[in-house]
Amino acid sequence: MRLDKYLKISRLIKRRTVANEACDAGRVLINDKPAKASAQVKEGDTIEIQFGGKNVRVEVLEVKDTVRKEEAENMYRYL
Repeated sequence: MRLDKYLKISRLIKRRTVANEACDAGRVLINDKPAKASAQVKEGDTIEIQFGGKNVRVEVLEVKDTVRKEEAENMYRYL
């Protein structure tokens, strides 16, 4: 699954356009490497997002095309 789509579906970032902008600005890392919005995400990957002065680091637990809001947090684990 594309990184921008995963960030939106997992609700780490609310909108896909915002996810695209964060990737273009170099604020999203997959496995400690800068990632484009089109990068592929798979289970076991580590994603780090820089929100201003705060960094969020998560491990991808599962990749689903659709998920309910209540179940979105089951897609990742905070590190």
